[in-house]
Amino acid sequence: MAAAVAWLRRGAWGPARRCGLAAARSYSGGGAYPGVPLTCPLPGVPKAVFAAAEGRERFETRVTVLQNGLRVASQNKFGQFCTVGLLINSGSRHEAKYLSGIAHFLEKLAFSSTAQFSSKDEILLTLEKHGGICDCQASRDTIMYAISADAKGLDTVVNLLADVALRPRLSDEEIEMTRMAIRFELEDLNMRPDPEPLLTEMIHAAAYRENTVGLNRFCPVENTDKIDQKVLHSYLRNYYTPDRMVLAGVGIEHEQLVECARRYLLGVEPVWGTAPTKDVDRSVAQYTGGIVKVEKDMSDVSLGPTPIPELTHIMIGLESCSFLEEDFIPFAVLNMMMGGGGSFSAGGPGKGMFTRLYLNVLNRHHWMYNATSYHHSYEDTGLLCIHASADPKQVREMVEIITREFILMAGAVGEVELERAKTQLKSMLMMNLESRPVIFEDVGRQVLATNTRKLPHELCALISQVKPTDIKRVVTKMLHKKPAVAALGDLTDLPTYEHIQAALSSKDGRLPRMYRLFR
Repeated sequence: MAAAVAWLRRGAWGPARRCGLAAARSYSGGGAYPGVPLTCPLPGVPKAVFAAAEGRERFETRVTVLQNGLRVASQNKFGQFCTVGLLINSGSRHEAKYLSGIAHFLEKLAFSSTAQFSSKDEILLTLEKHGGICDCQASRDTIMYAISADAKGLDTVVNLLADVALRPRLSDEEIEMTRMAIRFELEDLNMRPDPEPLLTEMIHAAAYRENTVGLNRFCPVENTDKIDQKVLHSYLRNYYTPDRMVLAGVGIEHEQLVECARRYLLGVEPVWGTAPTKDVDRSVAQYTGGIVKVEKDMSDVSLGPTPIPELTHIMIGLESCSFLEEDFIPFAVLNMMMGGGGSFSAGGPGKGMFTRLYLNVLNRHHWMYNATSYHHSYEDTGLLCIHASADPKQVREMVEIITREFILMAGAVGEVELERAKTQLKSMLMMNLESRPVIFEDVGRQVLATNTRKLPHELCALISQVKPTDIKRVVTKMLHKKPAVAALGDLTDLPTYEHIQAALSSKDGRLPRMYRLFR
C-alpha cells in the first residue's frame, strides 16, 4: 500500500490521470467549469504563449548597409509595439560655418508639413491609426526623429520618417511659428529656478571655446530672424546625407525594416536637391579650458510662500575621454562613485546617499544646497563636471570644497565604495534598457558612431573589470588638464580662474590664501 501511494505521488499515472484525481478533491476557480481544477488547462481555450529566452543570438543587434550608405539597425523585442527612428550625425557642433541655432530650428520644425502630408495635424492623425506618437530631439552631435507605434504599421512609420527628414516643406508660416517658440523657450531658460541647462551650456563654452561641442546648442536671439528656408536647405544639403544616417528599430523583424528602408529611403531625392556636399565640418574637438561668468540677480528666481533662497551656482569640469576609448568605463564608474544631488532627499535604496558628494560634502556642510557630478561624453572628447550651489557669501569656501574633491579622486579608492558604484552603474544600465525607447536610442547612437553595438552583458563585464588602479590612472591624467569653470549668480566672492587652477594643481586642493587689509 505504501509503495502504491509513493508511486501515485510521483505522478506515475501521467498528467491526465493526475488532473482527474485532483478534480475529486479540488474546486474550480470559476463557475463555467465546475469540474476542472485550477491546475489544468480549460477545455477549448488556446494554449498561452509566453516570452522566453530563446538564445542570445535572437536578440543581438543586426546591421545592414544599403547601397547609398544608409545603415539599418534593429533589435528584436517581445511585444506589440515598436520604436523606429532616424538618427543623423548632425547637431550644433557642425554649425561653425553656419548661423548658430540651425539644429534648434530643425528640432522645432520636425513633423510639420511635408511633400505627402499637408500639416502636422495630418501626420498626428495618420499615427493615431496605429496608436503612435512622435518626437524629435537635437543634441550637440545628433538629431533624432523617432516614432513609437503598433508594429503592424511599420510601413507607414518608415514612409513618414523618410518624408519628415528628407522632404519637409519648411513654409514661411512654419518658420515664423518656430521663431516665436524659440524666443519663448530662451526667455523661459533664463527664468527657470533650475539653472542646470544654462550651466551646461556655459561649461561647454568654457571647455571648448568657439569650437565643436562648445558651440551654443540654443539659437541666439539675434539669429532667430536670420534663419530662413534658404539657410536651412544649405545646411541640410551637407548634413542630411544617407551616409550620415541610421534607421534604427526595436521590436520589429530586421528583414521587414530593411525592406521598408529600401522602399522609402533608397533613391529618394530630397527637397534641397542632390548637389554634391561641400563645407562639411569634420573638426575634432579642441579642449581649451577657461571660464565663463554670468553676473545675475538670483534673488527673485522663485517667489511665493516658500521661495528658493538666493544661490550662486558653480560648475567645475575637466576633460575626460570619448565614449570610444577604453577609459570611458572607468570614468562612468568614477562619475557614479562621486554621485551627489540636492541637499534634501528622502533617502532610501538607490538614491546614492553613500556617494562621495553626499558623504563628504552635503552631509558635512549644511549650507550647501547642491553638489552633483555629471559626465558628458562625445565621439572625440568628454567632460567630467561637478555642479555646486550655495549662498553667495560662501562661494569661495564652496569652490575650495569642490577642488578638494577633485584632488581626493586621485587618492585611495575603497573596495566597498568601488563595488557599490559598479553595482549601481550596472543596475541603472539594466533598468534603463528595460524601456523600448531607451534601447532604440542606444542602438541608434552606437551604430551611428561605431557601426556596431556592445550588448548590455558586454558592458556589465567591462564595468566589473574596473579596479582602483584604473580610477587613479584616469583621474591623474585628467588633473593635468586646465579646468573649465562656469559661474552664475552673485560672483562677488568668486576666486579668480588662476586660483582655481592653482588649487587643482596642488596636493590638497586648497585655494591660495588671500590677505586683505580692509574687509
